[in-house]
Order: sequence, then C-alpha cells, then structure tokens
Amino acid sequence: MIQGKKIIYIIEDDAAMNHGIELTLANESCACRQFFALGEIQNIEQADLVILDVNLPDGNGFDYLKKLRQKSNVPVLILTANDTELDEVTGLTLGADDYVTKPFSLMTLRLRVNNLLARTEVRQEQWGTPLYEKHGLSLDFGRLLFRKNDREIELSKTEIRLLRYFTENEGITLPREKLIDHVWQNQQYVDENALSVTVKRLRDKIESPGERLIHTIYGIGYVFRQ
Repeated sequence: MIQGKKIIYIIEDDAAMNHGIELTLANESCACRQFFALGEIQNIEQADLVILDVNLPDGNGFDYLKKLRQKSNVPVLILTANDTELDEVTGLTLGADDYVTKPFSLMTLRLRVNNLLARTEVRQEQWGTPLYEKHGLSLDFGRLLFRKNDREIELSKTEIRLLRYFTENEGITLPREKLIDHVWQNQQYVDENALSVTVKRLRDKIESPGERLIHTIYGIGYVFRQ
C-alpha cells in the first residue's frame, strides 16, 4: 500500500482502455499500476486488487490467474470481450472474484471494484491478516506469500495449515493427535506417518542448515521454537 492507498493492478493491452480505467479508479484512496502484457508484471504481492484482461499479447489471462491462485488470494476482476457463459464459468472456477465483459461502463466497473475492495476490507477486519516475521521467516497467511531469508518458499495446503498452527502456538508442545485433528480435520482416515512426513517437508523448507525450529518431543509431539 502506498501511503495508505489501495494498489490496483490494471493488466490490459488496449492502451486507451487501460488509461481510461486508471483515470476512473485513481483517487485519494486508490493508486493504479498499469501493465500491458503479462511479462511486465512485477511484485504482484503488492496489489490489493487485480483487473485482468483475458486476451493479452504474451499469454492468456486464465492461465495467469491459475498460476496466481497457487500463491495469492488477491481479489481478481476479469475483463474480456468474450461474453459466453463458458468463459465466465472458467474465470470464476479458476478463482476470479468478478467478471466484466467488454464493452462496459467505467462507472459500473468502478462500482464493482469498490465492492470488491470493501468486501476484502470487511474480511480483514473480521479475521485479520495473519502475519508472522521471526527467525528469518516472513509468512503472510492472508495472501499466501511465504519467504525464508528473503527467498520465496512454496508450501502445500497441508504444510500451510500445519505451519500456521505452529506459529499460533509458538513455544507450546503440541501432541501428535492434536496436530493431526487440526490439519486433517475433514478426513476420516489419516496414515500414521502423514504427520511425520509433513513435518519433515516443512523443516526442509523453513529451516536453514544447522537450524532447528520444529523440535520433536519424543512420545508426545512437536514444539515450534528456536
């Protein structure tokens, strides 16, 4: 966020439309960053909302959205000239939050953007944006962005649930049964080695050589501490 402003990424190759959107949305509370191709996009994690065109000169917006959703839950509004139901379903299925077909009213677009930003703010006020920054770790559980010593790390959904539980209970010994119930709560059967395997994978990703953050308490479970 720039000086308290929400940052909106506009990814649209039509220069006139891109500038029109920027003029419509930029105000005292929102700043826009304009991109005309996928290859130009940098620091997507800084965006509070993304307006994404489907047909871009160097790729497909749907493909980009699919990759984006693997690492971020930033709100995405899809722009497209295709008004078929299949395209709308595809975009929403891949994780888009809203969908606008061209041609469209800039006033309507502004209302949809404001609604998305407002909904995101409400969710953050209700649940907060869980951040953890210690031991060389920078963990943004809200945007699903994870780094160790400024190096990005990729975590599975199971690893994210386990790591978040560890950070929320730092210094507390957690029994294996409690960890399994929390991480695999919706599964009727969990292999007894699943927790050990997940802990090992997580250690490999978040611990530097010679460092131990997840400690085994033999016969009981694990504790997360330095």
